[in-house]
Amino acid sequence: MATSTSYIVQPELTRIAADLGASLASTSTAAGLPVLGYMFGLALLVPLVDLLPARQLVSVQLAVLSLSLALAAIATNVYAFGAALLCSGLCASTGAQMSTLAGKHSPTETRGRALGSVTAGISAGVLLGRAVGGGLADGIGWRAMLVIVAGACLVCAAGSRVILPGAAQRGAQPYLATLVAMPRLLRTSPELSVAAVSGALWFFAFSLIWMGLSLALAMPPLNLSPTVIGLYSLAGVAGIVATRVAGQLADRFGSRLVVFAGLALALACTLAMAPALSFAPLMLLALALFDTGLFAAQVANQRRVLNIDPLQPARFNSVYMVVYFMGGSLGTAFAGPIVSYFGWPAAAVTAVFALAAAGALYLMREPRRAGSGLSPRSEQGSG
Repeated sequence: MATSTSYIVQPELTRIAADLGASLASTSTAAGLPVLGYMFGLALLVPLVDLLPARQLVSVQLAVLSLSLALAAIATNVYAFGAALLCSGLCASTGAQMSTLAGKHSPTETRGRALGSVTAGISAGVLLGRAVGGGLADGIGWRAMLVIVAGACLVCAAGSRVILPGAAQRGAQPYLATLVAMPRLLRTSPELSVAAVSGALWFFAFSLIWMGLSLALAMPPLNLSPTVIGLYSLAGVAGIVATRVAGQLADRFGSRLVVFAGLALALACTLAMAPALSFAPLMLLALALFDTGLFAAQVANQRRVLNIDPLQPARFNSVYMVVYFMGGSLGTAFAGPIVSYFGWPAAAVTAVFALAAAGALYLMREPRRAGSGLSPRSEQGSG
């Protein structure tokens, strides 16, 4: 639910711009602010999971998310609209906090399955947020849609207040000390640096493929409509199902094997997509398997990060997610120039190199003390 709020207004930008009396460019910029806020949330709010009771932290954050959406719904100008969305994006990092909690409070032998369940929810928010938001906005208007979503977030806040653990973490570093120490973790923890940089590389490939595909489908010779292009995103639903299975496999065989399998599948599908732009059946199948492979790799990789320090995993997960997110942002930024100047095949080939680099880095820089990666116990020992 929290993750979806960063995407729900995107299908209605033309109507929102008209209602606010703003240009489409400024409204589009405002609609992109939740993503910026989310990145700040990853760095500043996710570490709080190690310091504050989850029941208090998550419920308050979801309540503020609800209030932010309500303020966006009543905004009379684009500046107020953008400020409210920036705050909503900051609080939408609840999804990453829940991933940390899943790893922190689950038994080691089922940690991957628990993380896969939470990741499935986050993935559903990313994939379905635009579709649900657009459908509601078409039926009742974008302001009423935001009010309904705000109400749903408030229900989630009440539920988290009842369900989540209420005990505070003991022995954790002070908040400011944690923030200062986080950048050093990339240098002092080889496992974290390998996981973060390799994850950023495949998220770069993921974002490059999806953004590049949207542009390529809209350009000649296909010239597809936005509605038809949006239907391609439904192929990614297969990846949601894969996350829980990937978590179970990581629990049984270890994270490393699942990461390599996921990257190999994604790389093969990317190669298949390069010449398949005009052949929809092959493209949709390849997209579904592409998402399946990378979602599986993400669950297994994040499981490994959370195993580095099971007692205080939030700071490691925060650093990992910030680096990971930076890779995705670069992939989105490079998609337009690559497709515009060199075409869709060049975007696919670039993604192939990024995936291959991620696999090579994971293979060459893997700490030897982690063992072969086939045994979950070896990972526990490396943490």
